[in-house]
Amino acid sequence: MIAYLILVHRYPDQFKRLFKAIYHDSNHYLIHVDKSSGAELQQDIADFLSDYPNAGMLPSKNALWGGYSLVDAELRGIAALLAQDVEWEFFINLSAQDFPLRSQSDIHAFLSEHKGKDFLKIADQRQYRPDTLHRIDHYVTETLHELVCEPIKTRPYLEGVTPYIGNQWMILSRAFCEFVSHSPEVDRFKAFYRHTLIADEGFFQTVIMNTSYQGQIVNDDKRAIDWIPMGDIKLRPRDYTAQDADTLQQSTHLFARKFDETIDSDILDILERAMMCPLAIPDIAQKVLA
Repeated sequence: MIAYLILVHRYPDQFKRLFKAIYHDSNHYLIHVDKSSGAELQQDIADFLSDYPNAGMLPSKNALWGGYSLVDAELRGIAALLAQDVEWEFFINLSAQDFPLRSQSDIHAFLSEHKGKDFLKIADQRQYRPDTLHRIDHYVTETLHELVCEPIKTRPYLEGVTPYIGNQWMILSRAFCEFVSHSPEVDRFKAFYRHTLIADEGFFQTVIMNTSYQGQIVNDDKRAIDWIPMGDIKLRPRDYTAQDADTLQQSTHLFARKFDETIDSDILDILERAMMCPLAIPDIAQKVLA
């Protein structure tokens, strides 16, 4: 039912815990290991996945934070999952430092009630996030190791297009995955966003809101994320710890990010036990806003 793409760049043991927590034999899994993380990590993940016939590896490329390479990994992953010619209805992208808050049975039940919908955070970038417009105003070139930004303030935006912004993390319908992979309408968005900053937080939102795609969009990515200040980047996701267990378990989200096993692995133990022995949990369908 679900096609998962998981982006990995460190912590192979934590990835394996995530994979086992979201594993179901009716799902399909594709793993991308950042090429810059080294061959040893990639081989470790490949060896682990050899026991799972419904899991595979996406050819590794460098995935640089803030670069279009992250969008490229998403698009390559979606295309590869579609090419498998297997029946799945939803695409979900995850980082290896994410973790589910519900069992796969619960997530399947939730998605069965919302077939055809696309779950992602969407906001008019000019109206609600004018502080981020430099991301699309400046011309950005991505190399293997860095982003080179040329502050050309007068760079014209896509004609007739309203820029949108949100989070990188999404639950997409198969219909939108087919559209973004095959529609020639998307070509100009790919060409423009290839030279923007943090394209993974705007590309999919802008495409889904400015093309002929007809879908039912839910402005909710179903992720629990606690954003905290971090210098010039402004915000970053805080690492959850065991002290957050009650809050996370009472959340109506499906997943949370992020977690760091070197800071606190107890929270992962708690969430694993909760999925095995669920007690009273909130109705995860109650906060869907179409």
